[in-house]
Amino acid sequence: MNPTPTRSTALLTDMYELTMLQAALADGTADRQCAFEVFTRRLPNERRYGVVAGTARAIEAVRNFRFTAEQLDGLDFLDARTRTYLENYRFSGQIDGYREGELYFPQSPILTVRGTFGECVILETVLLSILNFDSAVASAATRMVTAAEGRPIIEMGSRRTHEDAAVSASRAAYLAGFVSTSNLEAAARYGIPAGGTSAHAWTLLHTDADGAPDEKAAFRSQIDAQGVGTTLLVDTYDITQGVANAVEIAGTGLGAVRIDSGDLGVLARQVRDQLDSLGAYDTKIVVSSDLDEFAIASLRSEPVDIYGAGTSVVTGSGAPTAGLVYKLVEVDGTHVHKRSRGKASHGGAKQALRACRSTGTAVEEVVWPIDCPAPDLGGVLHAVDLTVPLMRDGEPVADLPTLTESRDHLAAQLVSLPWEGLALSRDEPALTVRFIGL
Repeated sequence: MNPTPTRSTALLTDMYELTMLQAALADGTADRQCAFEVFTRRLPNERRYGVVAGTARAIEAVRNFRFTAEQLDGLDFLDARTRTYLENYRFSGQIDGYREGELYFPQSPILTVRGTFGECVILETVLLSILNFDSAVASAATRMVTAAEGRPIIEMGSRRTHEDAAVSASRAAYLAGFVSTSNLEAAARYGIPAGGTSAHAWTLLHTDADGAPDEKAAFRSQIDAQGVGTTLLVDTYDITQGVANAVEIAGTGLGAVRIDSGDLGVLARQVRDQLDSLGAYDTKIVVSSDLDEFAIASLRSEPVDIYGAGTSVVTGSGAPTAGLVYKLVEVDGTHVHKRSRGKASHGGAKQALRACRSTGTAVEEVVWPIDCPAPDLGGVLHAVDLTVPLMRDGEPVADLPTLTESRDHLAAQLVSLPWEGLALSRDEPALTVRFIGL
């Protein structure tokens, strides 16, 4: 599957990146060999880990970061020399980092971009906009998947965000373990299973000759069109009557009923009892209505079969960004770093591994210079490499994982965390990051 339509991504940037480039071309520093790093200084409140997402989209964006003549005509704040540089711009450097679906923690070297200052500095905004959004959504979605304890979750948040962001959010949620999306563009572009039946408007549409609500007519029409395996929305009017009408029209083979309002736990129990009393033992219960990981966790003991999540996943569950930054860490082989209060960074291009016990449980992350041999863990722990090649000489590596492979990888990484690392309401990271030789 082609992950994104081929188009120039060159204007998905900030003006100051191009003004820095112009100044660097003027003073001769544009060709200095540099390394930039994507990392986060801290996790959002109550998060114990983050999920790397958007890597494939980011690499594709770098590949398509090429200025068109029309774009250059609009950059009238730049001099002729800078526009000529941009006309011929092609990223030719190296990118290494954590694969998509990997877990990260404060100071994890998620992405390392190496090349000249000129070719690396102008990639900051496009890389961060993709990685911040996708990683925030995937991190929120993964917490929901953990809270659901194996019950399926449907992504249905397209109407709560920008139309392009909706597609990216669907992809990130699927990476995290959601089973399907309501967004057809995401389904077509990324091969994500699509799902959906009807909204309250469908039920409201159906009235009798006197204009009175006719819920049975709405259910009958939906079943005629989609079969008895469909999901009927039963809470447009009275939910008890809605369930009775649903089973009367569909029979005991009805696929599912959906509850979209009210006290979901109480209603799920009532609906389960009613369905069973009517003989619809196999009819599933789907719940939706502004669910986040905490609401899902509170419903674990209730007879809920499927969750539908929207607003809280596409907005990153109250954390619309992962807090990732893109910082210069090396110039001509010399480590550089900020010393600002609260914003200090570790200099040097880096790579990382995860130290694990023989059981597979992760203990810590270890970070060291990118061109040095891996540190000795002493034989007690074994190392799992985190940093992998993503681009070489400006071209994506041939064996980048697919979305499905990244999805499976993330599921495996969650199992490797210490059990307390999956807690929803603890502030400290699940793992610490240790630096060696930096």
